[in-house]
Amino acid sequence: MKNESPYHLLSASQPISRRDFLWSSGGGLGGIALASLLGAEVCVGADAPKESSVLHHAPKAKRVVQFFMAGAASHLDLFDYKPELVKRHGQPSDFGEPVEAFQNGLGPWLGPVWDFKRYGESGKLLSEVVSPLGSVVDEMAFIHNMVGKSGVHSAATLLQATGFQLPGFPGAGCWVSYGLGSLNDNLPSFVVLPDHRGFASNGVKNWESAFLPTHHSGTTIYPGRENPVADLFPHKSGKYLTERGELATQRLLAELNRQHLADREEDPRLEGRIRSYELAAKMQLSAPEALDLKAEPEHVLKLYGLERGAQGWATEINTDEETFHFSQKCLAARRLLERGVRFVQVWSGNDNGFPRRNWDSHEDIRRDHGPLAMGMARGAAALIQDLRQRGMLEDTVILWTTEFGRMPSSQGMKGRDHNPYVFTNWLCGGGIKGGVTHGESDAWGYKPLDRKNPTEVYDVHATILHLLGIDHTKLSFRHNGIDRRLTDVHGHVIREIVG
Repeated sequence: MKNESPYHLLSASQPISRRDFLWSSGGGLGGIALASLLGAEVCVGADAPKESSVLHHAPKAKRVVQFFMAGAASHLDLFDYKPELVKRHGQPSDFGEPVEAFQNGLGPWLGPVWDFKRYGESGKLLSEVVSPLGSVVDEMAFIHNMVGKSGVHSAATLLQATGFQLPGFPGAGCWVSYGLGSLNDNLPSFVVLPDHRGFASNGVKNWESAFLPTHHSGTTIYPGRENPVADLFPHKSGKYLTERGELATQRLLAELNRQHLADREEDPRLEGRIRSYELAAKMQLSAPEALDLKAEPEHVLKLYGLERGAQGWATEINTDEETFHFSQKCLAARRLLERGVRFVQVWSGNDNGFPRRNWDSHEDIRRDHGPLAMGMARGAAALIQDLRQRGMLEDTVILWTTEFGRMPSSQGMKGRDHNPYVFTNWLCGGGIKGGVTHGESDAWGYKPLDRKNPTEVYDVHATILHLLGIDHTKLSFRHNGIDRRLTDVHGHVIREIVG
């Protein structure tokens, strides 16, 4: 029957639920339209509290961007200027105590490989390799006494991403999605924009929902690719697929899923997958428009270093590959945020390749950090300016982090070893005081100046939740008899950087 309605495939004698009806209608354009008619509650379930019911105080922000520099960015060469290292450059290092180095990188003192200069009314010293951030430095709050718990990339990355060193805990974005729900039922609450070359340490474990409901996991998107969202549309080789065959397949899958779920009501994973499929159907309309970076006007593309050329995209002006890819992610982040995504995680650096294409600069800081840092600074500064001119910076909090810092001593004369003992974070927007610095590292940038009062990732997470209107001690999920939190049993709000 050429003009047969797709709903003819549903048995009139068998009662079905609204979800089955949605599912059987194809998970495509018909499903999207039907979902709109039937209401939005199919996207956010009872386990995801309404925004108004979870807020513990008036929020200053409603969305988050997290920049994650995978491999461990050097605070000493980017943000934390140490005159003593300049003075002692090349002299034998002496920490005054035994030091456990990851790769025995305890060579002579290594001064910053780039010059520093003061920027903004705050007079903040920044390395020339991150000079684009000078235009927005008065919006930023720096934390120079961050400490970690491990010098191993995998454990340290998990700690920053999830609040725990072991796998099996939800990412920070998952907690925000769980606590506040969605601002747009047609897009995920939590989106991850990985490095274009691949994942960092731990891969998807950094943004999986773990014991939280599955649909709070981060959705990975690759801006600029032909298919930014994997498997959102049928492969172009699947020309043999027909609408009738696709609908029949969806109906069979719905029946199998219903039977499977009926025998496992206590297991939420299938329900989470069903919600994910429903969201994917809605994204078939919303995601392509949200990720159409070329739709931006010329002045916005120029701000991000993405000027149009003869090919309709980048020109010879933008010859820096790192700037191009990082700026693409930053522009995509802005487009997603303004369409209701709660939490966007932007990654720089992956876990593979040599010479290194991450921030793990054991061999050569200048070679490895140079392009990554300039690309990051150009894209991040553009995003901050773009959000500000759109009136969005005031309710968007931005966090820049990395798993740990790097040592003030040299490794092979040009590189630096791991330093979990102190490193730098910075935040801006969304209720953050601009132009301030909280905490100091010592004269070498080796450990916090005040070793009794460092800043930990729990404090940063607590502060971000506070800005979102959430008391970090009250946002919890019962798992295996324990009330789990993003901040575990730790953390306090860093009042000194909150406006």
